Amino acid sequence: MTGAIEDSSPDGIAELTGVVRRVVASRVPDRDTVDEIVQETLARLLATRRRLDRDALGAYAIVTARNLVASQWRRHDVHKRHEHRLLDPRTAVHPEDSLLEQEEMKAMRAALERLQPQERDVLVAHEVSGQDTKSLADDLGSTPGAIAAQLNRSRAKLRVEYLLEMHGQPPSAVCRPVLLSLSAGDRRRQTGLDAGYHLLDCDYCAVLSEPLFDRRPKADVDDVNIPVRVDADIVIARQRTREVALETGFSGTEATMIATAVSEIARNIVRFARRGEVTVSRVSEGEAAGVMIVARDAGPGIADIDLAMTVGHTTYGGRGLGLPGSQRLMDECDITSEVGRGTTVTMTKWHRR
Repeated sequence: MTGAIEDSSPDGIAELTGVVRRVVASRVPDRDTVDEIVQETLARLLATRRRLDRDALGAYAIVTARNLVASQWRRHDVHKRHEHRLLDPRTAVHPEDSLLEQEEMKAMRAALERLQPQERDVLVAHEVSGQDTKSLADDLGSTPGAIAAQLNRSRAKLRVEYLLEMHGQPPSAVCRPVLLSLSAGDRRRQTGLDAGYHLLDCDYCAVLSEPLFDRRPKADVDDVNIPVRVDADIVIARQRTREVALETGFSGTEATMIATAVSEIARNIVRFARRGEVTVSRVSEGEAAGVMIVARDAGPGIADIDLAMTVGHTTYGGRGLGLPGSQRLMDECDITSEVGRGTTVTMTKWHRR
């Protein structure tokens, strides 16, 4: 696994896998859950590594893993509290939703007020009025490149000021500069501020760093093909699937659910097959849009598909959640297999436009 990750990501991520696994395993007893959190942590790290100083990679990986573990336990606690109800508490309409929306709008207004007047005017003209960088440059006697750079700096500052307004003032004077360097992807500034050490030492910035980085680029093609041979490819398949799902219009939670289904199938390819491939496509049908995943492998095949789809059935001593678990997460799931030749799994998830 280490060599494969190093090939696809030479920025020092390979050696962090063991560290991340130890951090997660010390807090989560279930091995499958540990695998999922480790993969999600590495996927986020892969997506943000170009904006992080190399010395901050380890700290960010540990912070992200800890945050994901905390989120896992919070979801577990919510589930336990609502077990007696025949509804999903995440979809319920709560009276405080309106108040929260007002608080978010108030925080955004306050964050905009903290920008310099020219920063605010240019940002609003571009984001709200739709004025392009060339016309803004003509108005200000500048160049499109300079305007684009200014917009990036303003967005980075706005993100930080919004989070500070929502979470309260930071505990130390170094917090705001560190968060600004992370938001802007200013690696030189991160080095000067020793941002990695600060993230490990400051719980406040550890929490706020996650939304600053969780802005992964969307896939720019309809079909994404990911060769699957080793464990590192599972991380890539999960990351790319999540990107396509977000581009299609799924929420962050739904995109993570789809990515989880894909990681289960990709893990089976690594365990049982010589090689395989996962193809992720955007699909539509009438008013509905969705994501279709086709996973093919050249493995030994499945002799009894019905048995393989039984919850608890396993051929390697695990919990047997791979295929049936993926089927539960998706709307459609079809499996074809030929013993000695390989298996093809086709899954689709739909949502209304």
